[in-house]
Amino acid sequence: MEENNIKTGLTGQAIINVTEDNTAIKFGSGSVKVFATPAMVGLMEKAAINAVDKLLSAGFATVGTHIDVRHLAATPLSMIVMAKAELIEIDGKKLKFKVEAFDEVEKIGEGLHSRYIIKLEDFLERTSKKSIKPKSE
Repeated sequence: MEENNIKTGLTGQAIINVTEDNTAIKFGSGSVKVFATPAMVGLMEKAAINAVDKLLSAGFATVGTHIDVRHLAATPLSMIVMAKAELIEIDGKKLKFKVEAFDEVEKIGEGLHSRYIIKLEDFLERTSKKSIKPKSE
């Protein structure tokens, strides 16, 4: 893995239209037809992925390990939301990002997000073992 390509200051973006499919009602996170907090978090994660995953060697990826965000403002149907992520800290395979989200009018979210660089094959093998363990009664 060529971690030397991963440097603080890297940025990524992700954009989505607010539709019925990403409202608080659809996610079950509220009873209003506005952009859901879980959808905003997912968009922020996608922005972080877009900042670094393309620079990883084949067979490596990142997984989310922590997120601490505030949803500052509601966004109605039909608006565009853009998330930005900036890599602000590297500690071995641990990556920390400053994340923000904006609709067409204002900043709607901000916070910190951590990801971890994994070797995909090892990660999937470890994860698959969970599904073959006998279930406790």
